[in-house]
Amino acid sequence: MSVNHTQTRPYRGRFAPSPTGPLHFGSLITAVASYCDAKSKHGQWFVRIEDTDIPRIHQNSVSHILACIECFEFELDAPILYQKDRLHLYQHAIEQLKQQQQVYACQCTRKMLGSNAIYSGHCRDLHLDFEHQAIRVKVDPHPICFQDQLQGHHCSNLQQDLGDFVLLRRDGIFNYQLAVVVDDALQGITHVVRGSDLLDNTARQIWLSQLLKTPSINYMHLPLAMNKHGQKLSKQNLAHALDLKNAPQLLQQALQCLGQAPVELNRPNVMLKQAIQQWSAQQIPPHMTLRGIYQ
Repeated sequence: MSVNHTQTRPYRGRFAPSPTGPLHFGSLITAVASYCDAKSKHGQWFVRIEDTDIPRIHQNSVSHILACIECFEFELDAPILYQKDRLHLYQHAIEQLKQQQQVYACQCTRKMLGSNAIYSGHCRDLHLDFEHQAIRVKVDPHPICFQDQLQGHHCSNLQQDLGDFVLLRRDGIFNYQLAVVVDDALQGITHVVRGSDLLDNTARQIWLSQLLKTPSINYMHLPLAMNKHGQKLSKQNLAHALDLKNAPQLLQQALQCLGQAPVELNRPNVMLKQAIQQWSAQQIPPHMTLRGIYQ
């Protein structure tokens, strides 16, 4: 099954950080790339806080994200959206999938599953009551293919690679995959620019989008920024929080990593306007080089 990403809708992009830690330099690269790509095409740019996984929310992370948006002087085209305020919308999507008989209750625990990365479908035909159980979505054996603007043609067979996956955990936490698809559709998102560590999530999101009959999306997955140890910059690898006192310098370095033409050191808003005028996604390198750059 191939996905056609031809769009006639006006460009709408987004930056969607999770408040599981402060924003780091890799987050800034994603924000800058998504912002410049949207604005260079006269599109709109939104910020969404992906905070459905409440137990993993890090204290003060949301305030740091908001401070970064303000300090780097990004211009938003709508108020910031918080997923924790939209749980009823994700439940509505679950109900829609129930009516289509595309989901089922699952009693399998992590202990029962062990190290199996691919779900066997053990509960698919048990017809368990949905109450107090996880909810999984059924996948089929057909490959899902899409053309990524930077990473090229990608295909994934969800049945072989993953199996039926969870949309709602037993503890009531909605899965990231479902929330993203619902919110992208409701916000009218046409283009997603994000790190290539999320590339393997794309087929799952396309599958859910097809089941929920939402519009297709264009994807651009950026090469990952690596630290000096060859690890991707991430909260798990204790990447440094962005030092907002150095916002112009950090912005300049982020554009450098993205292979863009140099911009003059100035107020972030002025620098971003120059970067938008010069923006070329074709100049993004296949690998992010961080030698001598803030990490």
